[in-house]
Amino acid sequence: KVDATLIAQFCQSQNPELYSPPDPKIRELQMLSRHLDNLNESLQIQKNRLSSGIKSPPVLKSIHTVIDCLEKEIKETQKQIDSLIDQDPTLKKDRELLKSIPGIGNLTASKLLAEIPDIKKYESVKQLVAFAGMNPQHYQSGSSVSKKSRLSKTGSARIRKLLFLPALVAKTHGEVFKNFEAKLLKNGKAKMIIVGAIMRKLLHIAYGVLKNNKSFDPILAFQA
Repeated sequence: KVDATLIAQFCQSQNPELYSPPDPKIRELQMLSRHLDNLNESLQIQKNRLSSGIKSPPVLKSIHTVIDCLEKEIKETQKQIDSLIDQDPTLKKDRELLKSIPGIGNLTASKLLAEIPDIKKYESVKQLVAFAGMNPQHYQSGSSVSKKSRLSKTGSARIRKLLFLPALVAKTHGEVFKNFEAKLLKNGKAKMIIVGAIMRKLLHIAYGVLKNNKSFDPILAFQA
């Protein structure tokens, strides 16, 4: 009763927008994308078992059978994701826009579309960054105790996980991101802080290309 009362009071005072369910195609894309994640996690578990020192031939045979099955299902699920996007002109166009960003490939672009289904519902990129839990969090107690800033991690863990490897790729192969990293290093930022900053920059750029319907432009992306 207490929780229900608080929720009712919040709705009465803040008047939030009514919930709108996602498009069925987006919902299907999201379910396929998350199912793919589960399959990959299961595959990694079985591969870890192979390297754990198991000697029993029947057990090893069974593990290999499970791995073969999982790899087959992963390929099939990836095909279903690609097919779903290819059949929708808007999703297909948005995937190509995201793929124009250094570090973001076909699969990452598809998963981003699943986890950020309607970019237009965010009034600003700050809202999207907060939704992903990638806004910097500062800690300070009084005037003497202060810790390094870090990602708040209070939002979507899936989006943060999605952008981690692309951030590593971007700062290695993307010239503009190399310069961005060098600038942060010069300012004394730690390596993981820099990776977090690149992840956040990638999300900023993804928001920009989808919102403006334009491919990645390194000049525009790094003007700020």
